[in-house]
Amino acid sequence: MDLGFETVGNACIIAHDRQPVLATDPWLTGTAYFGSWRLSHEVPQEQQRHVEQCKFVWLSHGHPDHLSLPSLERLRDKLILLPDHYGGRIARDLTQLGFSVRTMKCGEWLQLSDRLRIASVANYNQDASLLIDLDGHLIVDANDAGNRGSGRFLAQELPRFQKRTVLACLTGYGDADMINYFDEQGRRVPPAAAKKEMFGPAIAHMLAFYGIQYFAPSSSMHRYNRTDSGWADEYATPIDEHQRGFDGGARTCLPAFVQFDLHTGCYEKIAPKANDQPLEAPEVFGDDWHTPLDAADVERLRRYVRSFEHLHGVLGYVNFRVGGKDHIVDVNRQHQRGVTFATPRQSLMQAIEWNVFDDILIGNFCQTTLHGDWWGKQQAEALYPHFTPFVTKFGDGGGARTASEVRAYFADYLRRGYTEFGDDPIDQEMLAALRPYL
Repeated sequence: MDLGFETVGNACIIAHDRQPVLATDPWLTGTAYFGSWRLSHEVPQEQQRHVEQCKFVWLSHGHPDHLSLPSLERLRDKLILLPDHYGGRIARDLTQLGFSVRTMKCGEWLQLSDRLRIASVANYNQDASLLIDLDGHLIVDANDAGNRGSGRFLAQELPRFQKRTVLACLTGYGDADMINYFDEQGRRVPPAAAKKEMFGPAIAHMLAFYGIQYFAPSSSMHRYNRTDSGWADEYATPIDEHQRGFDGGARTCLPAFVQFDLHTGCYEKIAPKANDQPLEAPEVFGDDWHTPLDAADVERLRRYVRSFEHLHGVLGYVNFRVGGKDHIVDVNRQHQRGVTFATPRQSLMQAIEWNVFDDILIGNFCQTTLHGDWWGKQQAEALYPHFTPFVTKFGDGGGARTASEVRAYFADYLRRGYTEFGDDPIDQEMLAALRPYL
C-alpha cells in the first residue's frame, strides 16, 4: 500500500507511507485483564508482519488491551511514542523494561515520514487521542479516550484537512468496562449492555457533528476468556453491529477490520478467523477463588485503600471478600456508604502491587456490591465519579492520591489548555466532584 491504513485487532491502526510506518495500540497476541479478555478475532499474519515492519508504535494508555506487554515483546526494536500523561508512569515503566520511549507534548505535531505526521492530546483520565496526518488525509484515533478536551484540538486542526477524514473510537453495547454488579441479595444486576441498543444512529450523528466522512470501529473487538467472566460474553459487541441502523448519507461506516487506500478511497474488508476456543479456568492464570488472604495481604489492602484521600470524604468502608471471607477496611465511618469486591486473591494482590486496580474491575470476574446510599444512583453508575477515577485514573495511573497531589494533577492538565467538561450529566458530575481540587 502506498498511502493508507489498516485496522486490526482491538484498537490497532497501521499507517502506511510507502511502507508500514506506525502502529497504534498493538494487541497482537495473548490475553488481557488477568486472562479475562481475548481478542475477538486472530490478527492475520499479513497484518502482524506490517506491525513488525513499523518503525514507530504509539500507545494511548495503560489498559492491557491497548498496552499489551506480550505484543510489545515482539516490538522491542521500535520507538515507543507516548502521550504526555501526568506522572509519566508508562514512560518510566517501559524505559525500565528496556524499551526506547519518547513522550509527545500535547498538541505538537511530530513528523514520522515524508507524508506522515502525528499529534496527540493526553486527557485527565490517563487516556489520549491521536491525530494522524497522511498527506493531508486525517485519521482521528480516539480509542477509549472520549472528548475531555481533545475535541478542542480537533476543532482547531480539522479545517486544515480537505481530503478524506476518518474517526476511530470506542462504540458498542457498553461491556468494555466494569459491568459485574450484584445487589445485596446476591443477584446479578443486569448491565445496561443487556439492552443491546442499536448505536448506528449515534455513529452517524457523531460523524455529522464533527464533519468527518468515515467511521472505523475501534476498541470493542474482544471476547471473554475465563469461566468466571464468560457470562459477560453475551453482552460483547458483535463486529457487524456498528453498521446496524447507520444512515449517514454520504458518510460511511467501515467494516471492523479494513485495508483503506487513501489515494483511491477504496477499501477492502479483512476477514480474520474468530477466536472461538473454549473458556479457560481462572486457575490457568493463577486465580483460585478458594485461596484466602493472609494478615500481610490485609494490611497491604488497608494501606492501599486509605492512601486515597478523596475516599475519606465520601466512603465508609471497603470490603474485600476473598476465599469466602470478608475483610473490611474502614475508611471514614461517618459515611454509611460501602462497597464489597468479591474476587480471587492472586489478581487482587497483583493489582494492588502493580497499581492497576482497574484491571480486576474491567476483567468482570470481580463481583461488586454497593451498600448504603450512593447518591440514589443505580449500581452500575455509582462508583463514578467518586471512586473509580480517583482510585484507578488519578491515583494508580497518575500517582495523585492526596488532595494536594490531585490539585497539582489537574493544575497541570488545565495549564495545557485542552481540558474541558461538557454539558452532559457525566461530565458535570465529574466537574462537581473535582471542584475542591480545581
